[in-house]
Amino acid sequence: MAARRRCSGRGSITVITGCMFSGKTEELIRIIRRAIHAQHKVQVFKSALDTRCETEVIRTHDGVSLKATSVRTAAELEAHLLPDVDVVGIEEVQFFDDGIVDLVMRMADAGLQVVCAGLDQDFRGLPFRFMPTLLALAENVVKLHAICRRCGEPASRTQRLVDGRPAAWGDPMILIGASETYEARCRRCHRVRGKPRRLPLPGS
Repeated sequence: MAARRRCSGRGSITVITGCMFSGKTEELIRIIRRAIHAQHKVQVFKSALDTRCETEVIRTHDGVSLKATSVRTAAELEAHLLPDVDVVGIEEVQFFDDGIVDLVMRMADAGLQVVCAGLDQDFRGLPFRFMPTLLALAENVVKLHAICRRCGEPASRTQRLVDGRPAAWGDPMILIGASETYEARCRRCHRVRGKPRRLPLPGS
């Protein structure tokens, strides 16, 4: 990343996280729109893996949208950065490669305000890849909750369904889908077929 002439003290990382249907995209759009109103130069990026809506927008489940650039890798995102950008928004950050963590750190160190939105847990209820690292490095963490589709209590987990049944523990981690594939569930109502009695610890 090229050297930037700006005050490094202004740089920061904000991570908006939670389960699906918790309002992460809505909160990202709210923060980005405030930055636009404050006349900051803004760029918004999304993972090309997210094919649920048009490639050049991010969209909430309620239909609120904002223009975004679709990229596949952290390197591709960096290549699209404008030299005078102040605020960078990243949607579905958990779908990027591990290099996104280093890039986010370098952007913040260079004085940019970086706002990331992404799942903190996968469908099994385990930490989603590098997300714990990103959360630990952030100045600001916004943890959102949805409403459990089963009992109506606050939901912190994403329930994956396959033909109406809970997904199996060994199923692929990434499966793009919306309400036809996923539900918000609380800890008590969350189910995974074949879940081991003892969960693996991070790094094990």
